[in-house]
Formats: sequence, structure tokens, C-alpha cells
Amino acid sequence: MWHARVLPSGPERIRLGTVLLGSLVPILVWAGVGCFVYFVYNPLVAAVLGGLFVLSFGVGFVLRRRGRHSVRCSVYGALGGVLDKSMNGF
Repeated sequence: MWHARVLPSGPERIRLGTVLLGSLVPILVWAGVGCFVYFVYNPLVAAVLGGLFVLSFGVGFVLRRRGRHSVRCSVYGALGGVLDKSMNGF
């Protein structure tokens, strides 16, 4: 009765495309920001922005792996988490 036939009874496997589709707006926003700073300011600024994204992704991945998540779950969760948290400023 709790699930009311809406939620699955157990863990469900999701694909990377599902994660990316759910994060489409943040991906487009950050791609636009990256292109803007690349052309207006300097390619170095865009590289720093990309480095911050990779650093945040790496920290999220390591924290999830320490929490005993699978590699797939850690990658998807870190990607979704970085994109979700990065949009808080907008």
C-alpha cells in the first residue's frame, strides 16, 4: 500500500542518458557560460571553470565511493550532484 504502484519495490537501474536528460538545463547553462567566458575573457578562464567542475565531480565521486556506493552509482550521483548544486546560484 505504501508504494501505491508508483514507486518501485526495490532499486532500479538507470542509464546515463536519463541522468543527462534530467540535467539538460544545467548542462546547457554551463556550456553557455563556458563559451561566453572563452570568447569574452580568455581561454584560461574557461579552463579554470572546467577545472572547478572536474574538482567538484571528483570530490562527489570519492565521497560516494567512501559511502560504499557502486562505481556506476558514484559516477551518476556525482554528475547529477554537481549539476544540481551548481544551479543553486542561478
